[in-house]
Amino acid sequence: MDIGSAVGREQNGVTDEEIRAVSSFRDSDLFSDSDKTALEYAEEMTKTPVAVPDEFFARLREHFDEEQIIELTASIAYENYRARFNHALDIKSDNLYN
Repeated sequence: MDIGSAVGREQNGVTDEEIRAVSSFRDSDLFSDSDKTALEYAEEMTKTPVAVPDEFFARLREHFDEEQIIELTASIAYENYRARFNHALDIKSDNLYN
């Protein structure tokens, strides 16, 4: 995690404990059902090829309205872009956030 993620984390009230638990979000009590659905959506969007089933969108709509889904999709896509760009060019973290 680097400075852009750290700033976004602080602005959105994400705790260090939640950051440490994100890899096991499904089993964590730190995340709401909405949080877990958003994190699962991020996983689905990150797969290659991206294939988010219609059934999942039905679950997504139980927690988010259309505007929120668009914003969530854009945020996930941007983070995927950044990660793939940095990986392709072997750009490492500046370790600005521990």
